[in-house]
Amino acid sequence: LVNMLGPVARVTGTVAAAYAERRIASGPRAGQVVPVGTPTHITGSLAFASGAVVTMVMSFDIPAHRHAPIEIYGETASLSVPDPNTFGGEVLVSVDRTEWKAEATGHAYGDGNYRIIGVADLAQAIRTGRPHRANAELAFHVLEVMEAVERSGREGRPIEIESRCERPEPMPVEPAFGRAA
Repeated sequence: LVNMLGPVARVTGTVAAAYAERRIASGPRAGQVVPVGTPTHITGSLAFASGAVVTMVMSFDIPAHRHAPIEIYGETASLSVPDPNTFGGEVLVSVDRTEWKAEATGHAYGDGNYRIIGVADLAQAIRTGRPHRANAELAFHVLEVMEAVERSGREGRPIEIESRCERPEPMPVEPAFGRAA
């Protein structure tokens, strides 16, 4: 979200844990019952410095859902984008309350799993002397926002975000073959 909307200025959160204990579902401890010591359902309202407001819901307590991972609403259009964790999928747009239509993204990153793109961008940034997009200031800001949403939920009050970061430049539409730009 910070990549799209810039830094967050203030958050309000609500947190809960639906169960006191959970059964581990996989791995070497599968089947073991463990106490739940952290919120498992978190909602938040993020007020961005740009004026944008985002409502978020993150939960381990939902057995299934059909909502779009990210939807952006503007004055005249709405945008529905796929889960950024899957690196692909349809981008849908509705202009002036018309039917949703698939929109071509026009970039070269929708055809595979690009988890390594941040490392490639860092290497290219070091080579060319430009700031890399996933920098320490961005990471610290996002961490502060996440912790503030949880703290707001515990304390029952809005939390001002102290850190700021620059909105990273978007990845180029057509990078050089075999490397990040």
